Amino acid sequence: MREVKIVSRRFEIPEVHRLAVALENGAYETAKKAMAEAPEKIVDEVCESGLRGKGGGGAPACGKWRLMLSDFGGRPRYLAVNADESEPGTFKDRQIITKDPHLLLEGIVLTCYAIGAHDAYIYIRGEYHDFQKILQRAVDEAYEAGLLGPRACGHDYRVDVTIHRGAGAYICGEKSALLESMEGKRGHPRLKPHQKEPEWFFGNPTLVNNVETIATVPFIVEKGAAAYRSFGTEKSPGGLLFALSGHVERPGVYEAEFGTPMMAYIERYGGGVRGGKRLKAVIPGGASTPVLTADEARKATLDYEAMRALGSSLGTGGMIVMDESVDMVAALKNLLEFYHHESCGQCTPCREGTGWVDALVAQVLAKEAGEEEMGKLLEVADTMNGKTICVFAPAVSGVIEGFVKKFPEEFEAYLQRSRP
Repeated sequence: MREVKIVSRRFEIPEVHRLAVALENGAYETAKKAMAEAPEKIVDEVCESGLRGKGGGGAPACGKWRLMLSDFGGRPRYLAVNADESEPGTFKDRQIITKDPHLLLEGIVLTCYAIGAHDAYIYIRGEYHDFQKILQRAVDEAYEAGLLGPRACGHDYRVDVTIHRGAGAYICGEKSALLESMEGKRGHPRLKPHQKEPEWFFGNPTLVNNVETIATVPFIVEKGAAAYRSFGTEKSPGGLLFALSGHVERPGVYEAEFGTPMMAYIERYGGGVRGGKRLKAVIPGGASTPVLTADEARKATLDYEAMRALGSSLGTGGMIVMDESVDMVAALKNLLEFYHHESCGQCTPCREGTGWVDALVAQVLAKEAGEEEMGKLLEVADTMNGKTICVFAPAVSGVIEGFVKKFPEEFEAYLQRSRP
């Protein structure tokens, strides 16, 4: 298993979040050079690299970037960086923000120049108060040094960066809800257009990308698309910061190339399952990705195609490891409480469904449920899938089906106790 240092290459340098230290270690050099050339060259390099969005869906970044080059009749273009990291089990973006915020800012400058935007907004999770202060200090330092502002990185091109704090709503991690929130409205997801088009901020074309996606751009522009493609697989090039948590010896954030065997990753970086216990399950990419059994985890590789073949997803890279001591019914109840609380309430199947499934699993735990309640749980989950504006409810549906169908014996044990 090769070591990968794409986004994390400066993480271990002391005080690199300070501009003086970051500059000593090459920060902003790539932007200074690249902005002397045509912006289309940056877009071409990103497209050739096969960079995929690192915020959940894993869609190729190229499509979004190319759309931003369309003719919009002189309307301003914007960049919105999604730092609303609220997925349970996910904490990789805050690692970038706290360890190397200037890498993110350099990625913002390069991206703005490439797509013709002059204003960028970093939408950061409301609970990230302390991390936001570190990021704001980095922004202030960059302005003081002339790296942001009217002549970004010494070129006649304006780039202004504003940090926009959310108010703690998980749904605002969805890109259109994020923009609704930035516009001062309630964070409700928008209906999806029938044709391909960019997102819109006050009626103007906007590129929305995750923190890690933007922080990957400097490496691609500096080293070239081929260097990025030298990591990972053909269809999943590059790598990802995985947030490893749960029952492991060394939880933390560790970068790995796509295609790495899941168990090799857990053993090398996490030190294996804590206390020498047996592995029971792994949630591979944040709480919204369907759970894998221990057997599936042993077969899995960390790439989009392999995860899809197993009926799950890499999601946001939040890998939650569970040992033999975990009660899977109680674990599902814990997750459903979160989703019940965080549903924005816009769509009936989600608003009513999340509360209903939470109550049904509570009945199972209380030994008050039978076959009828279990049937209703799966029926409601099916009703929630594919019948809402955003993917919140379908994700919850997948979580429920994963737990119930892969660990049926644990649910059956509770049902047995409830029978007279």
